[in-house]
Amino acid sequence: MKVATAQFEHRSGDIEYNLNRVLALTMEAANSGCELVAFPECCLTGYWYLRNLDRAALVALAEELAGQAVLERVGETARKHRISIGVGYVEFDQQIGKLFNAYSLIGPDGELARHRKIHCFVSPHLDSGDNFTVFELPNGRLCGILTCYDNNIIENVRATALAGAEILIAPHQTGGCNSGSPHAMGLVDAEVWNNRREVPDAIETELKGDKGRGWLMRWLPARAHDNGLFLIFSNGIGWDDDEIRTGNSMVIDPYGRIVRETYYAGDALVTAVLDFSIQKSSTGRRWLRARRPELYGSLITEVENRESTREVRFEHLQQKQV
Repeated sequence: MKVATAQFEHRSGDIEYNLNRVLALTMEAANSGCELVAFPECCLTGYWYLRNLDRAALVALAEELAGQAVLERVGETARKHRISIGVGYVEFDQQIGKLFNAYSLIGPDGELARHRKIHCFVSPHLDSGDNFTVFELPNGRLCGILTCYDNNIIENVRATALAGAEILIAPHQTGGCNSGSPHAMGLVDAEVWNNRREVPDAIETELKGDKGRGWLMRWLPARAHDNGLFLIFSNGIGWDDDEIRTGNSMVIDPYGRIVRETYYAGDALVTAVLDFSIQKSSTGRRWLRARRPELYGSLITEVENRESTREVRFEHLQQKQV
């Protein structure tokens, strides 16, 4: 199965521009024979600037996306080119009156799945989803979706694999974050980014270093390896409000090996062929079969002093601003 993962520098709140980039990169993926292309978290709406919007503005953004029939337009391209397209956006569910950080995979015959980010923290007005998302692709393969921080929690990836997923789509807006952890990421130098064409080696060092790829390599391949999954990592690149994302979009195999990746400091498409013949006997799949669930009761015990992702992230930002 040939797949693609895309990265591009979105424009905050500019739905039409972002949609056009999605459609252009999708056509490139389709023309190279891909059955599926994954785009980053909130690629249609923009991401980090959402923290500055009040509830009314977020609802208006979601309604603008619906009013422009954006997902329908993505679906038209999926149908025309016989390709499944993964896109992220802000969703307003009118029936329950809640906002979500949503991600849809839209296939040639309509929406295949919609995932609501389980660990949403970008805005207090966005609720977190309560379900894992595993579904069947048109070719019969089982696929899961976990959005950004969802992938950081080991149990989320394990639960998705145990639900049958063979492939995990992992859309992100990460790298270059002011995370609050002194040895995780860190802000990309704006001058280095702005001079990336004149001094390409400098920005590549930033993207490949601990602010980007170096941080990812500490944990992301392990999610694929330990669960025997093909992992399709799609990430933003460039300015995301006042932070610079580091890209490094890649495809990882069930042994945690990088199949294909990019270090490019700009919009890019990475394509790769998934060889399912290596999956059944992969280390992670064997480990899944060797589990002893009767010993794991502590994993579902309520955590003392449970940490809210949203509260911790914004407490850190407020401290920095002071």
